Amino acid sequence: MTEHPKTEAPLSSPAESPEEAAATRRHFLQGMAATAFVAACSPLEREAFFQRHFKELNKDELARVLARLSQGYSERFHKQVTVSAEPAASGVLFGYALDLSRCIGCRRCVYACVEENNQSRDPQIHWITVLEMEKAGGVDVMHANAYYDADEVPRPGHFYMPVQCQQCEHPPCVKVCPVQATWQDADGIVVVDYNWCIGCRCCMSACPYGARHFNWGEPTIADAEVNPETHYLGNRPRPRGVVEKCTFCVQRVRNGRYPACVEVCPVGARKFGNLLDPTSEVRYVIENKRVFILKEELGTSPKFFYFYGV
Repeated sequence: MTEHPKTEAPLSSPAESPEEAAATRRHFLQGMAATAFVAACSPLEREAFFQRHFKELNKDELARVLARLSQGYSERFHKQVTVSAEPAASGVLFGYALDLSRCIGCRRCVYACVEENNQSRDPQIHWITVLEMEKAGGVDVMHANAYYDADEVPRPGHFYMPVQCQQCEHPPCVKVCPVQATWQDADGIVVVDYNWCIGCRCCMSACPYGARHFNWGEPTIADAEVNPETHYLGNRPRPRGVVEKCTFCVQRVRNGRYPACVEVCPVGARKFGNLLDPTSEVRYVIENKRVFILKEELGTSPKFFYFYGV
């Protein structure tokens, strides 16, 4: 068994690099819980707990991790579940654009996201929140209604603004994570290693968009509801006690598909593509429409753009 540091030792020292400090913190936190944990869990659970950081795994180690997870999820949900780890492609920087003049507030995007990304049904977790606002007041997030209940949408005198992870170029959530469980990949997607997350919720406090969600209860997904095509850093089922978020449907977009919310939108309000491609639809929107980003003054530089198409 790995020898753990004494609890009275400092978590880091001024001489440590950020990487060394993060490893020390992780080691310390594991040491506090290891004795009770190891006695209570299965060999597979122990292996997952002491797994090295995703970015440190070599090809063979990653293959074993993916096989272990695929087997575990398949047994749990009584169907063949696969876990991939498709990496970011070179020359790609994903961006998203949403047409506020078209969105009708139907929330189809919310539930398509739930089905695609294996979010818990009980308790419910939604990665997308649709805000209803009064047209006379313009964009006013502070006074928006996220719980509107209407027989028909759009309601007269109102417009709708869906909010999800803004995939910031300078993500504050990444900066505050004490164990480097979340980071920005080369294609711009901010991802989470759920095996590494310790559930401290520092990222939730740092996110100005309310885009991160904590699993307070054991997530519940019926066998028939599980999407079996999953990604290690994306839509694989998450355990209780971790923080999860939108990943632009990483399991889709890294294989040439649109995010589920883009496909399901009945009015074509959502646009997605490669910001580095001058011929992409998202680049056209940015260059030719009235575009704004949410909470621009914070300097997070989101890659999620709102615009008015008409």
